[in-house]
Amino acid sequence: MYVQCIAESINIMGARTGKAMKERDAGPIQVMANEEAANGADFLDLNIGPSKKDGPTLMPWIVNAVEEVTDCPLSLDTTNAEALIAGIKAAKNPSVHIMNSISLQPERMKKLIPVAAEAGCYVIALLWGVDGMPRDSNERAAMTVDLTMALNEAGIPNEKILVDPIATPITLGAGQVMSGLGFMSMLAEIVPGAKSTVGLSNISNGVSAHKRHYLNRAYLAMLMKHGIWSAIVDAYDEELMALAHGERPDLVKVVWDIMDDNDPNPKDLTPKELEYYKTTRVLMGKTIFSESWLEL
Repeated sequence: MYVQCIAESINIMGARTGKAMKERDAGPIQVMANEEAANGADFLDLNIGPSKKDGPTLMPWIVNAVEEVTDCPLSLDTTNAEALIAGIKAAKNPSVHIMNSISLQPERMKKLIPVAAEAGCYVIALLWGVDGMPRDSNERAAMTVDLTMALNEAGIPNEKILVDPIATPITLGAGQVMSGLGFMSMLAEIVPGAKSTVGLSNISNGVSAHKRHYLNRAYLAMLMKHGIWSAIVDAYDEELMALAHGERPDLVKVVWDIMDDNDPNPKDLTPKELEYYKTTRVLMGKTIFSESWLEL
């Protein structure tokens, strides 16, 4: 299975690119764009955050800067609707890019849906409503129907829609993690032909930095069992990229066996497989999460 990787590191909060964005210095951004593409990124996420003051000028500038050095499709990522509109309109070929994102907030829908329909771009349908994020699989399903119907009515086909159920940190409990996965198993029936995506690193928010990648990798393998189409990932994590692109079936098998209640014997596993074994059990709630889950 191949998961489309949306590389996350060109970010206004990033050590290398944040300062460059603020100073309109294209060099560091272009270097990172080429690095992420070389590492196997399928899309490059350009995240300018809220950028309330200069978003409508910053997003077109960064789109143009990245398009100068790579043909890799882009994901334009900001909460500023005007900046998203300006960025999509500035792109050479908007139809290959992703608008990240349209949520179930009336003002945002009104502004962005017509632009996305005209551009023919992919759209991340973010399951975030006026009351915030959904509480369970049923609320996710209801939000998905409402949002995709609005997109369809504007002429955006399901094949251009990437539903994002919003990953919740493991620190909030495995119940929320499994609720999101339960929704993923329903998506193909709710919106036939629609794609899916997730901000992968959300799962490990609040966990020690040096342990976050273990959670991100195992969670991706879990999502793969439910047909995840894409994920916003750290393209500098070689193991994660290999996993996403179908190069580590051995590790995926360990995860899927556990999900099928066919847990392997830990004594028969390699050290690497054991990492996935322990982490998957934590994410499923079979083992209580603590910062020392890998040592137990």
